[in-house]
Amino acid sequence: MDIDDVKIQKAVEHTEILRAPKQSLTTFGTTNIYYYLVTEPAYAELTPNVHETVVREGRVIAEKPRIVTPYYLSSLEGFSDNARRYFDSLVKTYGTSVQGLLYAYRNEPKEMNIASDSLPAVVAKLNEDLDKRGDPLTAIIKGLDAMWDVAIIKFIFEMTQRSVDNNVRQMNARGLLAMDDKGIPVEARARIEGMFIQAKAGDLDPRVIKDELDRWNIFPEYEDRFLSLFLK
Repeated sequence: MDIDDVKIQKAVEHTEILRAPKQSLTTFGTTNIYYYLVTEPAYAELTPNVHETVVREGRVIAEKPRIVTPYYLSSLEGFSDNARRYFDSLVKTYGTSVQGLLYAYRNEPKEMNIASDSLPAVVAKLNEDLDKRGDPLTAIIKGLDAMWDVAIIKFIFEMTQRSVDNNVRQMNARGLLAMDDKGIPVEARARIEGMFIQAKAGDLDPRVIKDELDRWNIFPEYEDRFLSLFLK
C-alpha cells in the first residue's frame, strides 16, 4: 500500500454520513443532491483550545442512470485523482448490485466557510435548519479536511447501492431492459435514436454516436445512417 492509499484509507475511516437524503436516485431524470461537508480544520491539532469547523457546501448531480454494455462503468466529474482512485477501488471490491447500469456524477463545490463552533454544534444547527425546510435531498457528511472529496465519493457510492434495485425495477416495469432479437436493450436503441436526432440538429458530436455503436458492436447496422450525418 503506497502513501496515497494510506491517506485515502485514513480519509475513509474518518467519513460518516450524518444525514442521508430521504429520497433515492431517480430512475428517469437527474437527481440534484445538496451537501454540507463538515470537517475539523487541518490545523486543529495546533490550536487545541479553539473550536472551529470547516463547512463546505456543494451539489452532487447524478444524471439519469442508463443501460450500457454488460460491465460496470462509472463517470465522475469534478473530483480529485485520489477520489477517483478510491471509487475505482470500491467498484473492484464490491462491484454493483446489477451490472450494466451507468451512473454519472458531477461534483459542483459552492462555498467553504469556517464556523466558530465545535463540529457537533455545527451539525446540530444544520440539522435544525434542514428539519425546518423539510428538504429531502440534502446530506450532511463528516470527512477529513485534507481529502474532503473522498468523503463525497463514499457518500455517492452508498447512494448508488441504495438506489440501484429500485432503478432496475422501474426500468423493467417500462420494458426498457427487454432485449431485441440482436440482444440490444430497448433503452439503448431509444438512446441511439435520440443521439442521431441531436447530431442531425448539430447538438451532438457524431463521434459520440460512433463510440456508443462500437460499445454495442452494432456500427455496421447504422453505418449508412451515420455517414449520412456528414453529407451536406
